[in-house]
Amino acid sequence: MYPYLTTTPTARLVALVAILGAAPASAQLSLRDAFRDADRAAYGNRIAAGTSAAAHAAARAPLKGILPSVRIEAGYLRTTDPIGVFGSSLRQRTVTQANFDPQRLNYPSPIGNYQGGLVLEQPLVNADAWTGRRAAVSAADATRATEEWTRLSTHVDVVRAYYGAVLASERTATLQAAARAAHSHVAQTEAMVRQGLATKSDALLAGVRAGDVDAQLAEAEGAATVARRQLAVLLGRAGTDSFPDLVAPARLPSSARINAAVVGDTAILPSHPRADLRAATGAVEAAHADAVRARSTLLPRVNGFARVDWNSASRLYAGDRNWTVGVMASWNLLPGPGELADIQATAGRVAAARAQAEAARANARLEDEQTRIALIVALTRLDIAERGTAQSAEAHRMISRKYEAGLATVVELLDAQAAETQCALGLSQARWAAIVADAERQRALGLDPATLADLDDAATAAGRETRSGR
Repeated sequence: MYPYLTTTPTARLVALVAILGAAPASAQLSLRDAFRDADRAAYGNRIAAGTSAAAHAAARAPLKGILPSVRIEAGYLRTTDPIGVFGSSLRQRTVTQANFDPQRLNYPSPIGNYQGGLVLEQPLVNADAWTGRRAAVSAADATRATEEWTRLSTHVDVVRAYYGAVLASERTATLQAAARAAHSHVAQTEAMVRQGLATKSDALLAGVRAGDVDAQLAEAEGAATVARRQLAVLLGRAGTDSFPDLVAPARLPSSARINAAVVGDTAILPSHPRADLRAATGAVEAAHADAVRARSTLLPRVNGFARVDWNSASRLYAGDRNWTVGVMASWNLLPGPGELADIQATAGRVAAARAQAEAARANARLEDEQTRIALIVALTRLDIAERGTAQSAEAHRMISRKYEAGLATVVELLDAQAAETQCALGLSQARWAAIVADAERQRALGLDPATLADLDDAATAAGRETRSGR
């Protein structure tokens, strides 16, 4: 049995603190560290990097129809085939008058031949190879831009998950304080019941409210654990069953610091060249070049070659040398169904790529305006939450004094405490939402959200000083 689930609310809080205190200490993870880990190990980044590497490797394949190639050949054969025997004898320069004897020509003795060769092949006119190379390079450039966009998107996810873990920790701390206050109210009300200054129903109501806060605290603790694990998965640290204990700052950056860092992004700003738009443009160029490549297969091809051969009955690369130089032209005058299907398919891919590029540009314009408005709304909510938190804290303080003087009911006191707690939780949520909105705004502008690491530095330093006792 778990003592946290079977004992009184106060004992559960003590057990929870003991469990958390028993956990091994870990170094605090900064947002800058999280970005670095994500760049190196995040699953999405690694997949995008592998896809980009594969595309760049594939871009070299058409060079086979452009660059020269040199190869060495070696082989051995033994035959009684009349043509093979006479040909091998000629290549070995061993033909004599006796070789023309009809009986010997028809029924030759077996002959062995070691054949060695050095072959140079030079493509001369291969239009499909050149256009295929251009298509492959454009496709590789598009995948590299996609890799960059994936990295920026991962940075947004890191901001969301990192500060989500901080938000979960801050929410837990707020509810821990609320639980202590709630149980204090319970004890105070029970004492007043014994003194005849409050009714039994007041004590029961205070206990109900305290239990509700305990339930919220338990939920917050579970959410904090899940948030840390989600961050671990995002950073690529979840390759085993054991999740690392990621320790983020205990509190989110202050509202003033958030406003100072992000308010400039609410303006109408010129967008930088976005990687996803560059990827879409590269995909159009690749599709168009591939369509040209498909049509180029109908053109004639011209290839040259040169080779040197050695033939010997005793060993490789022995005997007199023979050389051959030639040019070969080929032209497929009647294209088959495969070639025609390829031409039609590439035309369809061009149309699809153009539509995708237009959609990407329209979506980019929408994201620009949408994220700007979302950031303005988030900062407005943050300002309202800041004022509401201050007002609810003051209201709780005033009602507490009235309650102590007997001028307020326990219901009013509990309502004031609940309002203060909810306002504090709402303020934490508003801070997190403003930071995430700015990360999405920066990506929409084609910028790197990693600049938000500067926002985290001050909070990290303050947290370290607090823990060191300075």
